[in-house]
Amino acid sequence: MRSKFDQQLALLNDELTQMGETCAKAICLAAQALEEQNASTAAPVAELEEQTNEQERSIEALCLKLLLQQQPVARDLRQISAALKMITDLERIGDQAEDIAEIVISGQVNEGEELLRDMAASTIKMVTESVDAYVKHDTMLAGKVIAEDDIVDGWFDRVKHTLIRRMTTDPGEGERAVDLLMIAKYFERIGDHAVNVAQWVIFSVTGTHKEG
Repeated sequence: MRSKFDQQLALLNDELTQMGETCAKAICLAAQALEEQNASTAAPVAELEEQTNEQERSIEALCLKLLLQQQPVARDLRQISAALKMITDLERIGDQAEDIAEIVISGQVNEGEELLRDMAASTIKMVTESVDAYVKHDTMLAGKVIAEDDIVDGWFDRVKHTLIRRMTTDPGEGERAVDLLMIAKYFERIGDHAVNVAQWVIFSVTGTHKEG
């Protein structure tokens, strides 16, 4: 019985890893589309977002099956409940990647923007590391993800101040700057969701959940 349960837990890890990879791919494509101003690169992000929705439903069903049909011990319960929380944040990451892609597809951002490149790279790193930490039960890696949020927040502040200066000195840049600021905010939110995932990783291992 325990062997079957462990197999299903392994499946849960695999499905969560795949969902994390889908989210990371969506962010990568959205960031690439922004840099290249290529709507065709942004277009698949909507399909990836729908894929994250399907993955969320599949993982939720598997978690409920594990809870109802098996007899999980305390650590198993923490792992399953953490997974249920994590998929909500991963699904929202997919939503925000699609929001970025939609701005690119709308054509309102006229050219690639290197200003956001490092911020995008940092958020992608946070997402992939947070899921990796869950699979490996690695609280140190989860803690690293939480610390990396300060880096993303720092990038957001720099981008925000640069865009405000740009709007002040060149009012004609206003609409484009607002779009870029919205994109930066989406990246900042993605970082916040990765932090949430990392916090649930720590809970799944230690039984302690600390917000903020």
